Amino acid sequence: MAEEMKMEDFPGNDSKYHLENVEALADSPYKGKRICFLGSSVTLGARSMDVSFADYISKRLGCSYVKEAVNGTTLADVDDESYISRMKRNISKDEKFDCFVCQLSTNDAARGLDIGKVSDSKDIDSFDTKTIAGAIEYIIAYAKETYHCPVVFYTGSFFESELYSQMIELIVAIRDKWGILLADLWHDDEMGELIRNDKESYDLYMADPVHPTQAGYLVWWLPKIEPVIKRALDQ
Repeated sequence: MAEEMKMEDFPGNDSKYHLENVEALADSPYKGKRICFLGSSVTLGARSMDVSFADYISKRLGCSYVKEAVNGTTLADVDDESYISRMKRNISKDEKFDCFVCQLSTNDAARGLDIGKVSDSKDIDSFDTKTIAGAIEYIIAYAKETYHCPVVFYTGSFFESELYSQMIELIVAIRDKWGILLADLWHDDEMGELIRNDKESYDLYMADPVHPTQAGYLVWWLPKIEPVIKRALDQ
């Protein structure tokens, strides 16, 4: 049934959740900061009329931002629309970012791409970017070397996927290696409790198991991701 609905017809995309109705924080210490968001459909807001947590956070904190997000794209550098290809092609090296936020893409899992392994190196030229692990490490190294700012990765909330579960383990290991920040929605106990026991709220928040509605981004995901981005901006 949900597949037949227009995005604006989802209860979670009601006008009360629209970006124009979200107030900026008074006297935000982050006003004027600049954030880069790199990702695919979840970062874009594919089921929420192209509004995602990236837009809400930036408005709340008073930040300017770049949202480089395209539906169906992957971390692994397997085509011209991959995260790496778009990052290098579409985001100027002259940008001044205070935080670089990247999505742990579900598309890599859906396409069954090679997960790879965490490298022993931090040399940007040493990573196998055709693998998920190598692409993640390349993005981190590139962002640090190019923009000299903290890097944040974020995961999706829990859904059934063996390969994405392995990707979660991978990003935790990469976090520990690189000292990046991670907004781990997958393992969040409160979110897991809602998924298991509150179908009414879950159906409001999620258009499908991967993609939030505007309510999902604003009410459910934002309180989990925003504190991590604030920590990055505080560095």
